[in-house]
Amino acid sequence: MRDLRVVGLEPDGQYVICSDPKTGDKFRLPADDKLRAASRGDIARLGQIEIEMDSLLRPKEIQARIRAGASVEQVASDSGMALSRVEIFAHPVLLERSQAAAMAQEGHPMRPDGPAVQTLSEVVTQAFRARGHSLDDATWDAWRDDDNKWVAQLKWQAGRTTNKAHWHFMPDGHGGTITALDDAASELIDPDFGRQLRGLAPVRALEPAPAEDAQQSFDEYYGTTSDSELEAAEHEPESSTPEPKHEASAPKKDKKGKPAMPSWEDVLLGVRSSGHS
Repeated sequence: MRDLRVVGLEPDGQYVICSDPKTGDKFRLPADDKLRAASRGDIARLGQIEIEMDSLLRPKEIQARIRAGASVEQVASDSGMALSRVEIFAHPVLLERSQAAAMAQEGHPMRPDGPAVQTLSEVVTQAFRARGHSLDDATWDAWRDDDNKWVAQLKWQAGRTTNKAHWHFMPDGHGGTITALDDAASELIDPDFGRQLRGLAPVRALEPAPAEDAQQSFDEYYGTTSDSELEAAEHEPESSTPEPKHEASAPKKDKKGKPAMPSWEDVLLGVRSSGHS
């Protein structure tokens, strides 16, 4: 083992300059926490730093975990790395995932008779409307699975329940194809989704009762003579003997020939002085 001696620091203070007394070769060491702990003889701190350095992920490892669907917060928490450091390497992969999610929305869902004409976004929008939801409140995401295939996810809130649907997305020159991976995804791309459930008979609207003839109702209520009865009356022979006419009774007079005063009974009963009520 060769001995070195400290010569000094670099101008920025990031490295310690050392030299070999025999050959004059120069070396530099990073002036980090590990060197400071070693110079102080702090064995405990030096061991802790070793553990922390072993837990750090390389940039490729960080990106691989992000590409597989992990969040920046998850990677930072699992590795013990600073959130800001993880974000530096995760940023380009997060953009890649966002682009894949946007492309998946333009893919065509696979059905038994082949790819649907409508895109995944159009089909899901109709399904959400049938449920009374708004697609504006949902979020899209995408990541690579263990087979290196893209998985698209749609997440939305319904009351207190968080719902998720997943599809496999296979890009191609025609927008790509979408294959459901779970029940929620299958329901959303089902062409019968939102229609009446199978096994339930449709509720038939009650037919309005036939409108009654207004003239007939009037005649039945008031007893108006019908046209046939009027025609029959026109053909009946007229009686030769006229019916006797009732003459109006003469007003009552007293002994002197003057009209008699009505009695209190007549007044109460509404009888006029002429004798007619």
